[in-house]
Amino acid sequence: MSERDLEDHADRLETIEGAGTTEPADAPSIDEGRYLYCLVRADEGATLETTGVDGEPVSVVVENGIGAVVHACDGIYDSGDLAQIRRWLVRHQTVVDEAGQAFGTPIPFQFDTILRGDDDGLREWLREERTILEQALEGLAGHWEYRVEVVEIDPIDDAALIERDDRLRDLDERIADAEEGTAFLLEKQFDQRLTELRAARRESVTADLQERLAAEAREVHALERSPSAGLSDDVAGGGSDSNASAGRDADDGETLARLTLLAHEDDEGAIGSVLDDVAATDGLEVRFTGPWPPYTFAPELGGDGTDGEHTNPNP
Repeated sequence: MSERDLEDHADRLETIEGAGTTEPADAPSIDEGRYLYCLVRADEGATLETTGVDGEPVSVVVENGIGAVVHACDGIYDSGDLAQIRRWLVRHQTVVDEAGQAFGTPIPFQFDTILRGDDDGLREWLREERTILEQALEGLAGHWEYRVEVVEIDPIDDAALIERDDRLRDLDERIADAEEGTAFLLEKQFDQRLTELRAARRESVTADLQERLAAEAREVHALERSPSAGLSDDVAGGGSDSNASAGRDADDGETLARLTLLAHEDDEGAIGSVLDDVAATDGLEVRFTGPWPPYTFAPELGGDGTDGEHTNPNP
């Protein structure tokens, strides 16, 4: 199922971007709407005992076996208070996580995705989009997201790299004998070579691990080694360690690889075995967290309704 297919079937969804701005008065008004957390497989009468964003009661609106986890709303969630935005985001993801535990793999919506209308309007939308939503739910059924981080607790030092690399040894010797101006230029080359060697080593570790995990997982993607603070990393990095040895914070060493993978729940043990082999290497520690709802891998549902561009539903 392509992203374009989903975009073509989502024009009644209104995703509100720019939460946290200081001009909430510019936000569109909503007389009555349904705030969308996620879609799940559910039977008529299904419930989810939890509270949503801002303490709102959460319900499950079901049509033809597809449940939309929602709460009733009459406006968007917008604030200039970043701490408040963060609390809303965390609660949004918590509801998605709880829905996944209760109903199986969910299809999450982005924070502040709202469908105008009441429950009847939502059921109408579920009927109209049944084919595309069925495909999305079926495609991810039983699959979850896992996060992997490989940290070298005692990173290799410059002296060891010099010993291993002819180019570095040559530059080191020339710097020792050079005059000040020349030495400065050589030191820049030396530092650049060190950076290249360290980067190549990280890329090698990441590529090797990706290849090994790809044999057990449906999708594997590399992440930035030093991510900016983000909700999805908070949630996907804060769970219990599984199978591989627990890792430390990246501040305790050098992060060699960060990966996210989509895998069937039955393959979690096989993935853990691969990571056990990595964790058995002296000096390496592995953090393996999950299972999480497939925030990174879920199809895009919802858009701004104007230019056909749809933002990623993953918080």
